[in-house]
Amino acid sequence: MSRKRREIPVFDQPLIETHCHLDYLKDRPLEETLEKVRSVNIERVITIAVSPDNLAQVRALSQLHPWLYGTQGVHPHEAEAYSDACEAEIREHATDDKIVAVGEIGLDYFYDNADREVQRQVFRRQLQIAADLGKPVVIHSREADEDTIAILSEFEDTLERRGVIHSFTSGPGLARYALDQGWCLGFNGITTFNKAENVRDIVRMTPVEQILLETDSPFLTPVPYRGRENAPFYLPFVAEKIAEVKELPLEQVLSATWQASMRTFFPDDGAH
Repeated sequence: MSRKRREIPVFDQPLIETHCHLDYLKDRPLEETLEKVRSVNIERVITIAVSPDNLAQVRALSQLHPWLYGTQGVHPHEAEAYSDACEAEIREHATDDKIVAVGEIGLDYFYDNADREVQRQVFRRQLQIAADLGKPVVIHSREADEDTIAILSEFEDTLERRGVIHSFTSGPGLARYALDQGWCLGFNGITTFNKAENVRDIVRMTPVEQILLETDSPFLTPVPYRGRENAPFYLPFVAEKIAEVKELPLEQVLSATWQASMRTFFPDDGAH
């Protein structure tokens, strides 16, 4: 017998979806998804680049509406496809008006889809782009805590103190390092999973002023919609769970995460 799923809550305060992949969504027409996103008071959406093949697509998506934004970068899974031409494209467009960060970049030793040394080289090269251009970074790190800290440490004097380790599932050591650097940690539907107490422990230790809300859709659909394709309009469930885990009023979480998102990606915008 199927349980009735809760309606998506709509809050008075706006939210920012800091990490999704609009070009990966398949369940419904994109404009239908975007209408639903706006209906639950999500005011800004950042869609994330992951490979040489979708850099231009992300830029095009960011132009569809004034409230859509994008990034430019190559995910560690695609590190072996990185090239000088790809780097030139990222560097050229990272300062476009609707591009807010270099990302998604980093290390993934869980899947090892690319040689680890290549991953490290490509991570460094993209961090250098961000350092040169004064852009924040969106970082993916999985089963690679020590190397992530080591490489980020090389850039402590040159990188902006703005960035996020997204979909945080790493240990407290990487969390403390990132937080001490003034960075944010991104949390998504994983926080609602029954077996994710390790992630909730990191949520508890993270100052709410350094938390970003994300869905990483179409992946990691939150409870109570597990089994369906994830979408940015499920973000309110993540906000609710963060408030529950942190034992804070929802309004405080919404305000703090909004301000953290603005500080990280829109520092010149007077709306924060």
